[in-house]
Amino acid sequence: MSHTKKRGPEISLEKKSQLVGAIAMGQSIGKAARKFGFSKSTAHDIWKKYQKTGSAENLPRSGRPRKLDERSERSIVRQALSERRKPFSEIANSCYPKVSPSTVRNVLRRHNIRRRVARRVPYLKKAHKKARLSWAKICKHYKVQHWKKRIWSDECYIYLGDNRGRIFVTRRPGEEFFEECCAPKFPQSSVRVMIWACIMKGKKGPLVVLEYPGGKGGGMNSKRYQEQVLDPVLKPFYEKVSKDKGGVEFQQDNAPSHRSKTTLKWFSDNQIRLSYHPPNSPDLNPIERVWWEIKKRLKDREHIPTTAEELISAVKEIWEELPVQEVDKHIDSMHKRVKAIFRARGGHIPF
Repeated sequence: MSHTKKRGPEISLEKKSQLVGAIAMGQSIGKAARKFGFSKSTAHDIWKKYQKTGSAENLPRSGRPRKLDERSERSIVRQALSERRKPFSEIANSCYPKVSPSTVRNVLRRHNIRRRVARRVPYLKKAHKKARLSWAKICKHYKVQHWKKRIWSDECYIYLGDNRGRIFVTRRPGEEFFEECCAPKFPQSSVRVMIWACIMKGKKGPLVVLEYPGGKGGGMNSKRYQEQVLDPVLKPFYEKVSKDKGGVEFQQDNAPSHRSKTTLKWFSDNQIRLSYHPPNSPDLNPIERVWWEIKKRLKDREHIPTTAEELISAVKEIWEELPVQEVDKHIDSMHKRVKAIFRARGGHIPF
């Protein structure tokens, strides 16, 4: 039975050159081998190769040559990055010479490019990006104290199951929020429960389950927003924290019920200061990550709710159990979000 000699780790060219230099300067092969940590036989082989070829560098090893040259590989990379959603099979079919999808995958992998699921994000127009940059300019000089005096609020749909399809794109690490690497996200229609809550540095505000009949004219409107959220919930919470801290501002998104004339009048009448929030920008509201944590904990529960009543009960329980530290860490990231908006020129950011 034959035994194949196991190849040891490859010796660097720098180390070989040091050995060759020592021998060329008059040291014996044995002494040079001991000095640089070689066996005597390895040192002999390196010196012999140097005398024969004039170099200590390894000769190219035998093996199957690559099917594609560098120019063809660059063509594959350009095509993959210019058409992010194009499947590898289509890229392979357009190559010359013909290659397999696995070859395309291996080429892109050598360039640190992978096939990944596209992130679903709100669609941003030029006006949205401009508004986000304006927000960042307002907030760039904010200190920690500014963020501590802001109440962040939002509504959230909690539903059972999520059957949305996945979209794959080709990208490098760090490109997940490039516009061409994202998939637009539109409002979810299969809603079971809608909740509203607010947070503040060091505090979880109240959480409310919103009630409305649904259907035409039965969604959330200004009247329901004021009756279910602003009067009974926000007003007492705002008055309490304002008494403790002073100078508190309230943040809400740009939903129609939030920016209507009657709602804005309500804020004015009740002397509640509003902070500016750009449209289509959930990534600039730290409560969005809190919603993500609630949904994650909901999925991880031993007993998954099967009815609306069970779902409401579970969400309220998770909200009560959620540590304030989970809230604070997202509020503490606001200065990073401001900087990220400038880097993205108003585009999507990884928050």
